[in-house]
Amino acid sequence: MKRRLLVVTQHFGPENFRISDIVKGLVESGIDVDVICGIPNYPNGIIPNGYGMFKNRKQSYFGANIYRTFEITRKGNSNIRIFLNYISYPFFALFRILRVIHKKYDAVFCYQTSPVYMIFPAIFYSKLKHIPLTTYVLDLWPENLYSVLDIKNPFLRGVLQRTSHWHYKKSDKLIGMSESLSETLVRITDKDKSYVKTIPQYCEKLYEADVYDNELSKSYKDFFKIVYAGNISPAQNLEVAVDAAVLLKNDRINDIKFIIIGNGMSFEDIKRYAKEKNVEAYFDFLGAKPIEDIPKYHTLADALFASLVKSEDLGLTIPAKITSYMAAGKPILTCIDGEGSAVVDRAECGLTAPSGDAYSLYRNILSLYKLNKEEIEALGFNARKYHFKHHERETVLKQLKDFIFC
Repeated sequence: MKRRLLVVTQHFGPENFRISDIVKGLVESGIDVDVICGIPNYPNGIIPNGYGMFKNRKQSYFGANIYRTFEITRKGNSNIRIFLNYISYPFFALFRILRVIHKKYDAVFCYQTSPVYMIFPAIFYSKLKHIPLTTYVLDLWPENLYSVLDIKNPFLRGVLQRTSHWHYKKSDKLIGMSESLSETLVRITDKDKSYVKTIPQYCEKLYEADVYDNELSKSYKDFFKIVYAGNISPAQNLEVAVDAAVLLKNDRINDIKFIIIGNGMSFEDIKRYAKEKNVEAYFDFLGAKPIEDIPKYHTLADALFASLVKSEDLGLTIPAKITSYMAAGKPILTCIDGEGSAVVDRAECGLTAPSGDAYSLYRNILSLYKLNKEEIEALGFNARKYHFKHHERETVLKQLKDFIFC
């Protein structure tokens, strides 16, 4: 008899989150999957064509049943809209859960990005039906929230911590993407270590391919190309790239270009900051691109870039883009504390700098800039080698499936 799984996650395709491919992989392995998710609108709050509050709310995705629930969109990305988006999904998802209450599942799986409160509908169903809930923690709360909103009020911080930790404690099993994160989850939940497993993120197979685009190559043939692909919010701290560009301009190095792929609440702020610093010529802000287009920008790059704000707890996670970068087989530049830079150092596939350290980033850019083609290719080779050893899709999917159903 096939095993049946209920997946609860606010974000799902066409939003660019790995859970979509995880669901596809679980179906491919013979599991019946139903997904409770929200109306796509991440990261800019705009609902894409073909979707709406009353349109396309039930779908089939590679054999999985997708049930979309109401949520207040992030439109405008103001603090109040993001807050309403955060609380509306778990509220309305409870009613969507009731639509599948008659179905029998063997397990519940929550893919927890922000906010932590998206776990609540999964907890509700798990406790009501007495089946195990496994939560994959991608954003540790409330710490991840503090990287976006500067919350100082002690009472509010206390409420956020207690409610966040309650959700983790109510999950039967937890997954952390790094050993450091798993140890933190054990500490805050008092769970036995056998119920908290470290499973790294993998990336979709499409990132493993080299995709050459002649028009792109011609457009950037005179530049050393540094590509960033991903969300653009305060947590990513792309200001550090602007500050590094100022130092490059002071050195009169004019043939380095940052190619920024993505969107988010800080998109316009970063563009303004680059203009204020008079280094807009060092940047091309290309906006969001379909996931299928990202490999051609990875292939175009001389280096791939990732950054995060300085935060002890954000340092417990490895950004998803780094696993994609490794699969692309290109040198990686980081401005990240903790695990995000540590994995690049272990793989010997790039140069790392502390979060917010524009001078160190500038020095690392110059170091890569001065390498010859063979040295650049060697770093890229190391990246792909590490990817296939530690982050390969089928290996990680098997670990996920075995832990969810153990």
